[in-house]
Amino acid sequence: MKLHKTKIKKEKALLVACAIKGKSSIKKLKESLSELNNLSISAGADPIYEIYQLLQKPQNTYIGLGKISEIKEYIKIHEIEVCIFDDELNPSTQKVLENKLGIKVIDRTALILDIFSKRAQTHEGKLQVELAQSEYLLPRLAGQWSHLERLGGGIGTRGPGETQIETDRRLIRGKIKRIKAGMKKVESTRTSQRTKRMNNNIINLSLVGYTNSGKSLIFNKLVKSNILSKNQLFSTLDTTTRKIFLDEEIYSTISDTVGFINKLPTILVESFKSTLEEAINADILLHVVDYSAEDFNEKIETVDNILFELGLNKVPKILIKNKIDLIEKPLEYLELDESYLAQITTSAKVGTGLNELRSSLLNASQIVKN
Repeated sequence: MKLHKTKIKKEKALLVACAIKGKSSIKKLKESLSELNNLSISAGADPIYEIYQLLQKPQNTYIGLGKISEIKEYIKIHEIEVCIFDDELNPSTQKVLENKLGIKVIDRTALILDIFSKRAQTHEGKLQVELAQSEYLLPRLAGQWSHLERLGGGIGTRGPGETQIETDRRLIRGKIKRIKAGMKKVESTRTSQRTKRMNNNIINLSLVGYTNSGKSLIFNKLVKSNILSKNQLFSTLDTTTRKIFLDEEIYSTISDTVGFINKLPTILVESFKSTLEEAINADILLHVVDYSAEDFNEKIETVDNILFELGLNKVPKILIKNKIDLIEKPLEYLELDESYLAQITTSAKVGTGLNELRSSLLNASQIVKN
């Protein structure tokens, strides 16, 4: 008997990025495409080629018509199955691109949502992903029914399509309402737990940082836990909170939160606000960065910008420069704003710097408490 492999075939993907001259650079486009490449692999695609373009002004097709012709030729030669764009596309642009390219087109937001749907483990995490997916899909329903246009068009086809779209919109709006009601119950439980900790004068620490910076491994080492810690994007979507012993007179908790990323879609920030509330209500933020990454400075800036948007720029912070086991360069002291109380170099993998980190956490907790 002949056995057949059941491994799921990966879709061949072409990655596309563009920006306006003066607002970005070729270097930044390449860095963003590199991140998009990692996201595509995490989602199960096989990215085989990347195309980028700097434009003089925005185009209603996202990229120039010349690039579209170039992409069509590449799709034909290499049998590309999906084209992934590095920014969120509005529904009309996405539809135009699909018509011109003749294959499936998805944007960065849809890609991240796909990864989130695979990673969510808890009831709350699944609700948050489902909410973001539903809100993303709602304005794009017309495109889902574009096959009706190929039935001949005109009288006899337009009506049924529109009826189905309205039915789907009503169903999705009802689903969004139910999900939000379910999330309120979860948030109510989380709020009561948080209030209890605050009333007991407990110092709340929260790990934040770019995705795949090593936050979860540091969390595990500090509290001797075993939450999921993998070398992959968005391995943690669900907030985990544990007690951490720093001193006999200081009671503390520490939370691990979802990782940030460049161009983090607004729809995800909104949907994951309950997860981010642990960071919002933290007394001290532990900002973890992959210090071995060439662009670690940019990643620090990205996280600081998101923290600013969340109103957390004044919260006391400690910078944890992680993964120093992977580098040979001299360690440097970084220039940071006054909200940073300290910066520590660590390797959570081999245990380097964890004692210094604990001492720094204790000092910071004493400052905050007093």
